[in-house]
Parts: sequence; C-alpha cells; structure tokens
Amino acid sequence: MAFTVEFYLFLASVVLISMTGVLMPGPLFAVTIEKAAKRKTAGLLIAVGHGVVEFPLMFLIYYGIDQIVAAEVLQAVQITVGLIGGVLMMFMGVQTFRNRNKSIETYESPKHESLIAGIWTTAANAGFILWWLTIGTTLVITARSFGFLEFTVFAVVHWLCDFLWYTVIAFLIFKSHRFWTKRVNQAILIFCFSVLIGFGVWFFSTALWSAITTLA
Repeated sequence: MAFTVEFYLFLASVVLISMTGVLMPGPLFAVTIEKAAKRKTAGLLIAVGHGVVEFPLMFLIYYGIDQIVAAEVLQAVQITVGLIGGVLMMFMGVQTFRNRNKSIETYESPKHESLIAGIWTTAANAGFILWWLTIGTTLVITARSFGFLEFTVFAVVHWLCDFLWYTVIAFLIFKSHRFWTKRVNQAILIFCFSVLIGFGVWFFSTALWSAITTLA
C-alpha cells in the first residue's frame, strides 16, 4: 500500500507533537538521569521499557476508541489513573530521596534495572496516560482513518521519538561520568525527588478535585 502525501504530513505533525512531550521534563526523564550515571545504555533500556507499556496502550485505544471517547468513561479513567498514578509517583520520589546519600557505584547497573524502571515509571505516570487519553487519542483517531498499516507506522514513529531522545541523553550523561561527584549525584537525586513528588501531588490533587466536583 502506497502512503499518501497527507499521511506523510500527518507523520511530520506526529514527530513535532511527540517531541514537545518528550522534551518536557517529567518522571521518565528524571529516572533516565538517575540511571544514566551507571549505564550508558540506560536510556535505550528505559525507552524499551516505556514501549512495553506504550505499544499495548496505543493498540488498546485503537480497538476501543468507540468506548473511550464517551465523556463519562474518559472522566472515570482520568480520575482513577490520577489517584493511583499520583500515589505511586510520590512513593517513587520518597524512595529516591531515601537513596540520596548512598555512595556512587563504579560498576554498571544490571540491564533489567533500567528496563524495569522504564516500565514502572511509565505505568505509574498519570500524565502519560492522560496524554494518551486526550492528545494521543486524537492522533490515534487520525491514524486510524488512514488504515491499520498506517496506524502501525504512526505507533512506531511516535515511540522512536522517545527512543532516540532518551538513548542520546543517557549516553551523554554517562560520558560525563568523571564530573559525577557525590555532591552532583545528590543534587541530581534531589532534582529527581522534586520532579516525582511534584508530579505525584499534582496528579493526585487534580484527580481528587475532579472526583469531588463530579460527585457534588
């Protein structure tokens, strides 16, 4: 099947929209910074873990789009995701803060550590889920109008934006390892703690307020 000019233009818009989300500092970026100090391929593995959650979600939206676009269903999902994701995000922030005084390891961390971090952080990120239920769903609807093959290409292109960004960032951070003193390490972990707690509180409070106003 030959791709149309309109589809190529759509893919270009997908790259631009995806990069605006990727470049925005968030929980996954914070975790990438933390893991990259120990393994140069941390970003690659985190992106793969991110894809483990993201690809099934994209196909779930594709096949369940008729149910998801219902306003009452969407609101219930947003509230649930916000409450659970907010709590998990705050828990991750507390764990990061508790590890701030641990010595910097000179060996590379196990591969599965970064992979699981990508899965865990993505699944717990309410902002990620809400993005897919709003902006992402709009993109899926458009991709769906071109056909299943085009939708699959769209899914891969979107994920590649995450893959390239986190792979490059982690590699650059690892290469600057000689500057990674204990003080710098603690500063980075405190930054990660702030990001995780900040997003967690925001997700939870927003979802809680939505639940209260809905029930009122």
